[in-house]
Amino acid sequence: MKKIFLLPILALLFLPACLPARQATESTPQQNPTPTADPADRSIYKDGLAPAYQSVLNELPTASLYEIHFTIEGDLYHVKGSETVIYTNAEDIALNEIKFRLFPNILGGEMHVDEVNAGGTIIVPNYTLDDSLLTVPLKLPLQPKESITLSMDFTVTVPQSVELNYGVQAYFDEVLTLAHAYPMIAVYDDEGWNAEIPPQSGDVTYADMSFFLVTVDAPKDLVLVSVGREIHRHAERNGNRQTVQYAAGPVRDYYLAASPNYEVVTKEANGVTIRFYAPADQKSGAERTLEIAAKSIEVFENRYAAYPYTELDFVSTPTLALGIEYPGMIAIADRIVSPYHEYLEGTVAHEVGHQWFYNLIGNDQLDDPWLDESLTQFATLQYFSDQYGQSGYDGFRYSLEGRWSRTNNAEIPVGLPVRDYKDIEYGSIVYGRGGLFFEALRDEMGSDNFDVFIKAYVKNNSWGIATPQKMQELAEQNCACDLTALFNDWIYP
Repeated sequence: MKKIFLLPILALLFLPACLPARQATESTPQQNPTPTADPADRSIYKDGLAPAYQSVLNELPTASLYEIHFTIEGDLYHVKGSETVIYTNAEDIALNEIKFRLFPNILGGEMHVDEVNAGGTIIVPNYTLDDSLLTVPLKLPLQPKESITLSMDFTVTVPQSVELNYGVQAYFDEVLTLAHAYPMIAVYDDEGWNAEIPPQSGDVTYADMSFFLVTVDAPKDLVLVSVGREIHRHAERNGNRQTVQYAAGPVRDYYLAASPNYEVVTKEANGVTIRFYAPADQKSGAERTLEIAAKSIEVFENRYAAYPYTELDFVSTPTLALGIEYPGMIAIADRIVSPYHEYLEGTVAHEVGHQWFYNLIGNDQLDDPWLDESLTQFATLQYFSDQYGQSGYDGFRYSLEGRWSRTNNAEIPVGLPVRDYKDIEYGSIVYGRGGLFFEALRDEMGSDNFDVFIKAYVKNNSWGIATPQKMQELAEQNCACDLTALFNDWIYP
């Protein structure tokens, strides 16, 4: 999710003249009493999903349901929280414990949980992995298909620096970014509970789909931007606080950004409301971003599947990455929010592509980063091809070659875990050589077979977790060919 820098892509050749600034608009939230989570009723999430996906609300019976309350203190870098999550054992074995990730403790900040109420039993949890892994031993094993409710209070101290993991969680330059700022249940898969200290160069999360109902209590002058759809707002009539509630799901993570300096620019495109929250002096760059985003959605919907949500929000932040993807929301580095910045178009198209490859289709981003990053680089190549023809294709392909050349075109496998790459190898191989792998795969399969395959890949894996094996098997089915040699040459050690 945390992006490595994109090379210049001859962007000045591809950027049309900036359109006139659009008048900022805001939605009018409901004023009814604050809703509470109801595990038996997911209708509150329906309006946030595109019509093509609304049936999924009845198709994810084991998805976790988080109800979270954040209180942002006046200094903007101390946060108090409470969380209640209903977790269902989706495995075929009983679970004796449940593990939570406390990412602030490895992102330069601090998170602490004193105790957990697990199904009515108060438990003092165990901390490991530099206090980033919270283990809750259960009084009785949680049987397959059984659910348990876990509740806890927590505190977060947000770092006032963007030095670690690109500043995904920070308070800096009057911008608060809260990525993964809640106790997040780890993924349980064929490896057991997935938990490790992630390398600084890549993404930190690997997550199943969940539903979120999040209430934010914050200073009244903050403009809040959140994953999901705003469903309730209340401001103290004579006070200095506001309460805003959001419903998000199914999504893989929750993210919130806030600043007193944000203004919003809005565009309607392809049935999606696209917004950019940025300071007033970035308005022309915000307008240009929305134009690129609208075109990206059109390209990817034609090539892959419908965009999953009714909204897509962008936010300008001081992140050291160029862009960072979250479900239905994208952070863009404030330094590139300019209509003619050479990195803007490639960054926006790449991050929009992640709405399909990372969110709609999940993967283990620490062990198999190429499944979302390399494929999204190829999706960006397809965007430039569809928008600008052969010159667009050649221009972005040149940037992929340039990345790979940083390691002298070494034939390092694309399919390594993030931790196994050294120095510049991760960006060079996963973002450069990995993007070119999908070009080779298309050429081996034939363009028509590849197009059918990629749509089937999206359909078969939507809302779930993809693996390299699933990808190769499906590709071979669609081309009626053996791709072992190709995958061995490019992907596997």
